[in-house]
Amino acid sequence: MDKVLLKQASLDSLGVLIYCALIAYLMTNGQTIFGNANNVFGGIAILMLFVVSAAIVGWLVLGGPLMNYLDGKKKEALTLLSYTVGILFILTAIILISFTIFNR
Repeated sequence: MDKVLLKQASLDSLGVLIYCALIAYLMTNGQTIFGNANNVFGGIAILMLFVVSAAIVGWLVLGGPLMNYLDGKKKEALTLLSYTVGILFILTAIILISFTIFNR
């Protein structure tokens, strides 16, 4: 197990978790923060947020592996991607289990 790749995967996964938490907070409190968005600007804002979110999360999850792959480090690229997806899976499981336990 490569500790450097595991550390990078952990940091990238933590970045995704923090970003998702911020977006969840924004979506939960959006009406309080921005007011009523029952117009075209509300739809545009949601679609733009979706595009920006895809770019940010894509960069966090795929950026490192892509750079390794382009540098000819194919094994490291696949390992980093595998670690990142694995850690994201574990974090998701922890959140879902916590949600189940604390929302009864």
